[in-house]
Amino acid sequence: MSPNGEAFLLDPEAPAGPTRYPHARVAPQTAHRTIYVSGMASRRPDGSYEGVTEKADGTYELDIRKQTAAVLLNIDDIIKGATDGAGGIHNVIDAVVYILDMKTQYAGMNEEWNKVFKDRESAPARATIGVKELPDPRLIVEVKATAVVGI
Repeated sequence: MSPNGEAFLLDPEAPAGPTRYPHARVAPQTAHRTIYVSGMASRRPDGSYEGVTEKADGTYELDIRKQTAAVLLNIDDIIKGATDGAGGIHNVIDAVVYILDMKTQYAGMNEEWNKVFKDRESAPARATIGVKELPDPRLIVEVKATAVVGI
C-alpha cells in the first residue's frame, strides 16, 4: 500500500485516463476508514453522462438536477465499493461542490442535494464554489468529498 493509503477505482480494468488520480483514496485503516473521494462528475461507470443531451448541432443540453443526482450516486457507489458496503453517501463529512453558474444552477443543485441529505443534522459540511469551467464541456457540476466509515 502507498504511504497515503489505498487507491480505489470503480473499474480497475478500465484504461487509465489522461490524468493520474483514483476515484478515491482510503486512509490507512484504524477503527474508522477515511475515504477521500476525488472530484466526481455525472459520468457513470459505463461511460454515459447523466443530464447530458447532445443536440443535432453538436452542442449539449445540460440538466443540473440530473447531473447532481448522478454525481451523488457516483459518490455513494464509490464509498460503498471502497468499504465493501459498510458505508455510503451518508458517511460524507465534508464536500466541495463546483458549479459553472451560481445564478442558474445553484438552486437545482441544492434541490437534488436536499433530496439526499434531508436535514442539517445529517448533512456534511459543504462549500459551493462557482468555477469558470470543468474538464469536459458536458459537465456543469463536480463534487469532491470526504467520508468516514466505522469498520
